[in-house]
Amino acid sequence: MDKIKIETETGAVEFYILEQTVVGGKNYYLATEDAEGDSDAYILRDDSKAEEEDAALVFVEDESELKAIGDIFASLLDDTDIV
Repeated sequence: MDKIKIETETGAVEFYILEQTVVGGKNYYLATEDAEGDSDAYILRDDSKAEEEDAALVFVEDESELKAIGDIFASLLDDTDIV
């Protein structure tokens, strides 16, 4: 399972990538802090420009965007509950 590291206000946090999709030209990632078992999942969006080498990952916070992308991930991972 791939891992990514995100710098937050409290320091660096590593996430495991459960799934990835592209919507409207933007990469979205379904990520969790624990590799196994039940844990919170987060939807991250890569806001970097095409010419940038490093990803600029941000947490998706907009409710309508979360719902739309969450529905896509739910269909990709049909045995997983995404709330």
